[in-house]
Amino acid sequence: MTNTPPDPRSSQRNALGFDEFIAILVAFATIGAVLFWAFSRKDSGWNFSVLPSPSPTASVAVPPNTQIEPNANSNLNTVPSAPTATVDQPTLVNPSPSPGAIPTLILPFPVAPSAPPQVQMSPSSNTVAEPFRVVTPSEQKSTIPPPIAFSDVPNDLWASRFINVLSSRRIIKGFPDYSFRPNQPVTRAEFAAILEEAFNNKLATNAIAFNDIPANYWANPAIKQAINTGFLKGYPDKTFRPNQKIPRVQVLVALVSGLNLKEPTSADKALSVFKDAKEIPNYAIGKTAAATANNLVVNYPDPNTFAPNREATRAEVAAMVHQALVRTGRLQPIRSENIVRSPQ
Repeated sequence: MTNTPPDPRSSQRNALGFDEFIAILVAFATIGAVLFWAFSRKDSGWNFSVLPSPSPTASVAVPPNTQIEPNANSNLNTVPSAPTATVDQPTLVNPSPSPGAIPTLILPFPVAPSAPPQVQMSPSSNTVAEPFRVVTPSEQKSTIPPPIAFSDVPNDLWASRFINVLSSRRIIKGFPDYSFRPNQPVTRAEFAAILEEAFNNKLATNAIAFNDIPANYWANPAIKQAINTGFLKGYPDKTFRPNQKIPRVQVLVALVSGLNLKEPTSADKALSVFKDAKEIPNYAIGKTAAATANNLVVNYPDPNTFAPNREATRAEVAAMVHQALVRTGRLQPIRSENIVRSPQ
């Protein structure tokens, strides 16, 4: 019997060689490293869904017969797929809110805030002035009503412009028959009523009680006001004589006294314009000179004839009161050849 080695295929067990053991060990280590790398990438947020998916709202259509230039590195036989565009959609914060809550809509584009109301800055300071106020249709500017159309005041009447200005301001009134009666004399009570409407001064409390004016007299408030404001005076016997016709000179004396006009230093020079200056009473010389110097005297028909003691008519009183209001700056002057101009 010879000693021959056994057949390898007939052996039950074959021991691994050292090289084979090392190869198996390296293979398992490589597989483990690959698995560790893959799981670590997944844990760090590796998203496999980044590939674009076709969407009917996001696709961009390519117009027909449109030539697409290929990339230099691309295949000329292949046509690149159409580019896709993403459209931002509004997002609802808290899509499942609590009952009664209103979800908030966040738009993907900025929305410009509404412009604040513009205000006017004061140029002289750093303060903010009030915004411009819009006048509503209910607010109306104050306007002067038209003059009263008196039936006996034609346009060519010498005093028509004086009467129209005062009647439009309700300073003088007419009669129930729509007449003014410009040539009718004026009583002291009527003159007091005109003064009350023209100058609208406050009534003082220390009124003088006249013996000839009852408590219920129609002009009692106007008379008290004319006395307390210095326009008129009573008589020494404590009477006012309301029904007495007032002379022209007394109208001017009353206006000068109520307006506190200064008398000129040379009364004779101011009164030299009148042909009948000698008829002026002594107590009224200084006041008449002041009235002449301030253009309060209105004479008709002759401007140089004063006629101081003649009863003043309603037209003359209207003209002289108008001139007094011009002197105070409440009315604009008008042109009239009947206004006496004081000599310089």
